[in-house]
Amino acid sequence: QVRLVESGGGLVQAGGSLRLSCAVSGLTFGSFAMGWFRQTPGKEREFVAAISWRGGTTDYTESVKGRFTISKDNAKNTVYLQMNSLRPEDTSVYYCAARTGGWYPTRLKIDYDHWGQGTQVTVSS
Repeated sequence: QVRLVESGGGLVQAGGSLRLSCAVSGLTFGSFAMGWFRQTPGKEREFVAAISWRGGTTDYTESVKGRFTISKDNAKNTVYLQMNSLRPEDTSVYYCAARTGGWYPTRLKIDYDHWGQGTQVTVSS
Protein backbone atom coordinates (compact mmCIF):
# COMPACT_ATOMS: atom_id res chain seq x y z
CA GLN A 1 0.00 0.00 0.00
CA VAL A 2 1.43 3.33 -1.07
CA ARG A 3 1.59 5.99 1.60
CA LEU A 4 2.77 9.58 1.33
CA VAL A 5 3.19 11.70 4.45
CA GLU A 6 3.99 15.40 4.20
CA SER A 7 5.56 17.52 6.90
CA GLY A 8 7.27 20.87 7.28
CA GLY A 9 4.48 23.32 6.65
CA GLY A 10 3.84 26.31 8.89
CA LEU A 11 3.65 30.07 9.19
CA VAL A 12 6.47 32.22 7.83
CA GLN A 13 6.95 35.87 6.97
CA ALA A 14 7.32 37.01 3.39
CA GLY A 15 10.87 36.50 2.23
CA GLY A 16 11.38 33.56 4.52
CA SER A 17 11.97 29.88 3.82
CA LEU A 18 10.41 26.52 4.54
CA ARG A 19 11.32 22.98 3.58
CA LEU A 20 8.56 20.48 2.98
CA SER A 21 9.23 16.76 3.23
CA CYS A 22 7.28 13.84 1.84
CA ALA A 23 8.03 10.39 3.22
CA VAL A 24 7.19 7.68 0.71
CA SER A 25 6.41 4.06 1.52
CA GLY A 26 4.95 1.14 -0.37
CA LEU A 27 6.34 2.00 -3.78
CA THR A 28 8.19 -0.89 -5.37
CA PHE A 29 11.48 -0.27 -7.08
CA GLY A 30 10.89 1.07 -10.57
CA SER A 31 10.37 4.15 -12.63
CA PHE A 32 8.05 6.69 -11.14
CA ALA A 33 7.86 10.40 -10.48
CA MET A 34 7.01 12.57 -7.52
CA GLY A 35 5.27 15.90 -7.59
CA TRP A 36 4.23 18.76 -5.39
CA PHE A 37 0.92 20.50 -5.97
CA ARG A 38 -0.91 23.19 -4.04
CA GLN A 39 -4.49 24.24 -3.57
CA THR A 40 -6.21 27.25 -2.04
CA PRO A 41 -9.92 27.35 -1.20
CA GLY A 42 -12.10 27.83 -4.25
CA LYS A 43 -9.30 27.15 -6.70
CA GLU A 44 -8.09 24.16 -8.68
CA ARG A 45 -5.17 22.16 -7.38
CA GLU A 46 -2.16 23.41 -9.30
CA PHE A 47 1.21 21.99 -10.20
CA VAL A 48 4.25 23.33 -8.37
CA ALA A 49 7.21 21.03 -9.09
CA ALA A 50 8.04 17.43 -9.97
CA ILE A 51 11.02 15.10 -10.15
CA SER A 52 11.73 11.71 -11.65
CA TRP A 53 12.77 9.25 -8.97
CA ARG A 54 15.62 7.63 -10.91
CA GLY A 55 17.30 10.28 -13.03
CA GLY A 56 16.29 13.40 -11.15
CA THR A 57 14.68 15.20 -14.09
CA THR A 58 12.84 18.21 -12.68
CA ASP A 59 10.15 20.64 -13.74
CA TYR A 60 8.73 23.75 -12.08
CA THR A 61 5.81 26.02 -12.63
CA GLU A 62 6.96 29.44 -13.79
CA SER A 63 6.00 31.34 -10.64
CA VAL A 64 8.36 29.31 -8.41
CA LYS A 65 11.37 28.98 -10.69
CA GLY A 66 14.48 30.30 -8.99
CA ARG A 67 12.79 30.23 -5.57
CA PHE A 68 11.75 26.59 -5.01
CA THR A 69 13.89 23.47 -5.38
CA ILE A 70 12.59 19.92 -5.52
CA SER A 71 14.98 17.15 -4.52
CA LYS A 72 14.98 13.54 -3.33
CA ASP A 73 16.86 11.23 -1.04
CA ASN A 74 16.57 7.72 -2.45
CA ALA A 75 18.04 6.14 0.67
CA LYS A 76 15.43 7.80 2.87
CA ASN A 77 12.58 7.44 0.36
CA THR A 78 11.84 11.11 0.84
CA VAL A 79 11.20 13.98 -1.53
CA TYR A 80 11.70 17.58 -0.49
CA LEU A 81 10.51 20.99 -1.58
CA GLN A 82 12.82 23.78 -0.46
CA MET A 83 10.92 27.05 -0.65
CA ASN A 84 12.86 30.32 -0.47
CA SER A 85 11.82 33.95 -0.92
CA LEU A 86 8.28 33.03 -0.01
CA ARG A 87 5.47 35.36 -0.99
CA PRO A 88 1.94 35.75 0.42
CA GLU A 89 0.59 34.28 -2.82
CA ASP A 90 2.43 31.03 -2.01
CA THR A 91 -0.01 30.51 0.86
CA SER A 92 -1.77 27.22 0.20
CA VAL A 93 -2.13 23.60 1.21
CA TYR A 94 0.74 21.70 -0.38
CA TYR A 95 0.27 18.10 -1.48
CA CYS A 96 2.83 15.46 -2.33
CA ALA A 97 1.89 13.05 -5.12
CA ALA A 98 3.31 9.93 -6.76
CA ARG A 99 3.02 8.98 -10.39
CA THR A 100 3.46 5.23 -10.83
CA GLY A 101 2.33 5.01 -14.46
CA GLY A 102 5.51 6.50 -15.87
CA TRP A 103 8.86 8.06 -15.01
CA TYR A 104 8.40 11.51 -16.53
CA PRO A 105 7.53 14.25 -14.01
CA THR A 106 4.42 15.61 -15.68
CA ARG A 107 2.42 18.68 -14.64
CA LEU A 108 -0.98 17.02 -14.91
CA LYS A 109 -2.58 16.03 -11.61
CA ILE A 110 -4.55 13.32 -13.42
CA ASP A 111 -1.24 11.53 -14.06
CA TYR A 112 -0.60 11.15 -10.32
CA ASP A 113 -2.34 8.24 -8.63
CA HIS A 114 -1.31 8.58 -4.99
CA TRP A 115 -1.61 11.66 -2.79
CA GLY A 116 -0.63 12.75 0.67
CA GLN A 117 -2.93 14.45 3.13
CA GLY A 118 -1.47 17.94 2.57
CA THR A 119 0.38 20.43 4.72
CA GLN A 120 -0.56 24.07 5.22
CA VAL A 121 1.88 26.80 4.26
CA THR A 122 0.98 30.34 5.30
CA VAL A 123 3.09 33.33 4.28
CA SER A 124 2.33 36.59 6.06
CA SER A 125 3.03 39.97 4.50
